[in-house]
Amino acid sequence: MTPASASKPATKIFEIAIVGAGVVGLATALRLVGEGREVMLIDPNEPGSGASFGNAGTIAEYACMPVGNPGVLRALPKLLLDPDSPFALRWAALFQLAPWLIRFIRQSLPAPTRANALALAGLLAEALPAWEEMAEEVGLADLLRRNGCLYIYRREGDFAAAAGGWAMRAKFGVHQEALTAEQVSSLEPRLAEFQPQGLLFPDSINVSDPKAVMQRLAAAAVARGVKLVRANVTGLTADGGGVRLSGAGLGVTARTVVIAAGARSKALSAQVGDRIPLDTERGYHLEFPAAAPLLNRPVCPVDLGFYMTPLEGRLRVAGTVELGGLAAPSNPRRLALLDRGVRQFFPDLGQPSSQWLGFRPSLPDSRPVIGPSTKSPHVIYAFGHGHLGLTLAPITARLVADLVAGRDTGRAELFAADRF
Repeated sequence: MTPASASKPATKIFEIAIVGAGVVGLATALRLVGEGREVMLIDPNEPGSGASFGNAGTIAEYACMPVGNPGVLRALPKLLLDPDSPFALRWAALFQLAPWLIRFIRQSLPAPTRANALALAGLLAEALPAWEEMAEEVGLADLLRRNGCLYIYRREGDFAAAAGGWAMRAKFGVHQEALTAEQVSSLEPRLAEFQPQGLLFPDSINVSDPKAVMQRLAAAAVARGVKLVRANVTGLTADGGGVRLSGAGLGVTARTVVIAAGARSKALSAQVGDRIPLDTERGYHLEFPAAAPLLNRPVCPVDLGFYMTPLEGRLRVAGTVELGGLAAPSNPRRLALLDRGVRQFFPDLGQPSSQWLGFRPSLPDSRPVIGPSTKSPHVIYAFGHGHLGLTLAPITARLVADLVAGRDTGRAELFAADRF
């Protein structure tokens, strides 16, 4: 052995590195370490501090209808031209978004909508059992609320227009109950004056504090041996021996890399050689102090396109869709839209205690990408969950663990990267 070679340190090769410590990355890390894997979790920010924290807090096993569907397609010109609609576009980003929008329009036709809903329903059918298992393992039971989720329809036309969605969900076995105005009022007395019709998803679960859930998941992962690294992965090179990850102060080689970086996964998958049509739905929320709960469960006024979710000590108003990429600052019009909307129901609310902008990783067909890269067997994708990241995190973790262990049962085929 020469002196030069003797002084050169051996390169540490990690078994699995997960890029992204949102809820999908955290759930995947927990699943893999539970199977005896050596796991590193890499993220530049506090685990679970992005869209995993800022969402409506619903574990929405009922949400098999893709964002793109014939109803949205019919209304798309009006939605995009109205800056106060639940579905908005930052026109400065139109050129960048045009390829995504063209795919989205195609996926909103009846046949693709049915195929996408069927694919999502297959995953969602296992979402609640997977969540119950993870909650028991980590100790989250006190943060889960099992009161269901309620859609309300204040306009007769909206109630009728939703019939197609009800029929499709019923076909896939989703438990849902149409409610009269009186039944809505008995569940949510504060909504009585609006006399809305409703649709209840009685099996749905919501969390009382998304941030606390993320903190417990991260603490459980670290306690079980997951190595948490605060760094930004900017370079990714896959070869026959594994994958090299690089960034400021970072140099890691892993036999397998799982990309679960949410809205920032597109650039990383492109470095592997896969062109995934991922873009960003910018989501907003406001929170209002509430010493006593104003609602008993998450409530979505469908005409406004947001959720009002009772959290611990506060009411969170979250939702709507704004297409516009990652770089633009927060849009005050979207926050004002949420503020005006919630005050239709609760006019005596004080000033918001907090506001938030986050980025949902969105694909034109509303299906996530779960499965190996088309270019390297050492790279597995787990991103693009759109509005369903919180809901689908534990079942995504199961699928990734199956792929890592060579237990591929074909369940992830409908979410493969090569479908594009």
